[in-house]
Formats: sequence, C-alpha cells, structure tokens
Amino acid sequence: MALLMAATDLAAASSLTGAGVVSVCALLFTVASFWWLNARQGRLKTWEPHAFAAIIHSSTARLRLPLVLHNTGAKPIVVQDLLLTFPDEPASHLPLLWVSTPSRLQPGPDEDAKEPAGFVVPGREAQQLFIEFEAPFSGFMPEARDFKVQLQARVGHRKGWRRLLTFTLRAANITDPDRYTVYNNTPVELTKEDQKRADAALLELLNEQGDESAPDGERGRKPPKEEGDLGTSR
Repeated sequence: MALLMAATDLAAASSLTGAGVVSVCALLFTVASFWWLNARQGRLKTWEPHAFAAIIHSSTARLRLPLVLHNTGAKPIVVQDLLLTFPDEPASHLPLLWVSTPSRLQPGPDEDAKEPAGFVVPGREAQQLFIEFEAPFSGFMPEARDFKVQLQARVGHRKGWRRLLTFTLRAANITDPDRYTVYNNTPVELTKEDQKRADAALLELLNEQGDESAPDGERGRKPPKEEGDLGTSR
C-alpha cells in the first residue's frame, strides 16, 4: 500500500514538473515573439542602382541615384545623412555629399527638389528615394572606366558612418558629361562609337581641369617629364 502511494506521489510530481516546463516555454515564446514583432532593431539594406544621372563640369560633379532602403527590423530607423566615397581611389577623389532629394531620376527644370534632411524608414518597410550627391571643389576626377563606389549612412541608433552598399559606378557610360541626364549602370557593352565619345568627352574635361589648376601663363602647357617618372598617378 505504501509503495502504491509513493508511486502515485511521484507521478503527480512529474506531471507538475512537466506542466511547469511547458508554462515556462510558452512564456519565453511569448516574450520572444513580442520582441521580434515589436522591439527588434534591424538594419538598413539597399541594392545596386541600375541607372544614374550625372553631370560633370570642371568646377562641379553631380550624381543622382535611385535608391531603395529596406528596414529589416521592427523599430524605425532614422537616417541622418548619406555619403558616397571612392575606397580604391587616391585621396584627391573627395567624397560626394548629399545635396538634395529630387522627386525623380531624370533632372529637369520643373522637378521638386528638396533640401537634404533626415528621414525615417519604418520597421519592416521599404522606401524609394532619389538622392543627389555633389563633389565639393570638383573632387571627382572622372575617367571612362568603372569605379568602386561605397554608399555610407549615419543612422540615429549608431555612432559614426556605416557602410550600406558597395557597388560599381560605370562612368564609361557617361557619353555627354556637360548634359545632366540619365545613364545605364548595368554591365552592357558600349558600341565603339559610344566608347570613343565617352573617352573624348571625359579627356577634354580632364584637360580643362588641369588647365584651370595650372598657374597663370602655364595653362595649356604640359610640364616637362622628370627623369624617373613612370607615368603613374599614385
């Protein structure tokens, strides 16, 4: 009889222990689900643009990119600033600063361009924006080739600049740098005529920049080549 009562008490204790484990697991699942759905801090994601608008003069350079920013978490993310850099280029390639937020990719006189200002990407949502960048003091020296470009951002919940995206800017597609228009950024082959036009236009622009930076009386003249000069720019 005593043995039967002990077995009954053991079974009851095991039942209570199992119920307790189930209750704790249910509580943990509820808390984790609430955090995941309402309090998780995500990160910003963006993708390589398939097109860009550009205009390049001897005194200024502007790039306009169509960007889609996606917040992977539940909490909103405040974007305070954006920046374009050239990580593989010499220090003379200054970063391109965010100067405006236009309403479309194709520049035009009737567009509604807004001053750069912080914005919010709500949790688990995406926003499409057109962001215009400008090189201060003509720091962007164009060449008819591909550039490795890095998009950086300052966000409200982190300190300093954060890398969002590294992509290829196909500057060889800029066939008319004096006209602010849209170019393809996909890896397509240019015709020989388009390539020659791009090379000639960008070479002329580089010559103009070199002439403006030379002292008076020396513009348009090539400096003598020093002995030991291998022709490298780095």
